[in-house]
Amino acid sequence: MNRAGSLAVLFLILSLPAVSAAETITLANGDRITGKISDSDGKTLTLATDYAGDVKVKWSSIKELAADKPLYVTTNDKKTVVGSVKPADKQLTIHTTAGETVDIAYDKIAAIRTSEGENSYERAQHPTWRQDWKASGTVGLGLARGNSDTTNLNSAAAIERKTPYDHLMITESSIYTTNNATGGGVTANAILGSARYDRNIIGRLFGSVSGDFTHDVLQDLDIRAIYTGGLGLHIINNPKTTFDVLGGVNYTEENYSGTTATPGPTIGRNLPGLTFTENLSHKVGSLITLTETASIYPDLSDLMQYRASVDANSVTKINKWLGWQIAVSDRYVTNPPIAGTKSNDVILSTGINLAFGK
Repeated sequence: MNRAGSLAVLFLILSLPAVSAAETITLANGDRITGKISDSDGKTLTLATDYAGDVKVKWSSIKELAADKPLYVTTNDKKTVVGSVKPADKQLTIHTTAGETVDIAYDKIAAIRTSEGENSYERAQHPTWRQDWKASGTVGLGLARGNSDTTNLNSAAAIERKTPYDHLMITESSIYTTNNATGGGVTANAILGSARYDRNIIGRLFGSVSGDFTHDVLQDLDIRAIYTGGLGLHIINNPKTTFDVLGGVNYTEENYSGTTATPGPTIGRNLPGLTFTENLSHKVGSLITLTETASIYPDLSDLMQYRASVDANSVTKINKWLGWQIAVSDRYVTNPPIAGTKSNDVILSTGINLAFGK
């Protein structure tokens, strides 16, 4: 055999594992589709193909399903049967590795996975603390010199870890602005942050603890810390959209310095209150993710007085780690104790977003 023939045989041998690793479905009309099973339920089977992307096929259109390795079929009641499968009119017949035959109706199927998919699923169900972390952030800087003398620095960052059992979220946004040309000095100096941990209890019910923190020099606010504990419900919870509502009680601690608008001694307030929160996350197509959290904190001593916070974020992906981010944070208090300070402060940050994790 010449060198060209040897190379052709070697190429064929190397390509065999890639071909045999795929699943092939034969349709009722005789057409065949080859790919990797990526998703399935009682209505459709999805194959990930190299030539057409994800292809969804109705079970009623499938005549045969061939795989080189046993498949894992999970039912709605969380039972898993492993073996080779044969589609029928209204059910799937599994010939198990133990030599048994099990028939499962299509409407009872929760998922079908390959061995690789089953391993990935099991790892996702029992993650370690080093898994499932995501982080992203943006920093913007603007300078003007000459006839103008201004500086603007803003930032926004988020850290998140979500598993089938719990959800941890940490956010930060800040702004610092000076205008020395007009003698205005510092015209904005605020840092906002929040941390929240949710733990699923049963069904859609979850428990939650959180902290919301604000530092705002121009409001003479050294620190406002709102600590909350409560219960929530997952109203919507799917890969595309999540919507949660939460109610609980909080303890608010505030310290105002009284050094900017009206010089004076430090004023402190410690207030028990209620917490009502809603949280929305939605994916628009495959590129845009929108998130929004709004909370209101009425004082128990006077329900007409309250604090409120809103955080909204939009990230448009350019690639896996790069995107464009717009973040808005708003903090409001009905009764700031320092005369001459405003109740509301808003921070808008936009710029390139860097993302880390999966």
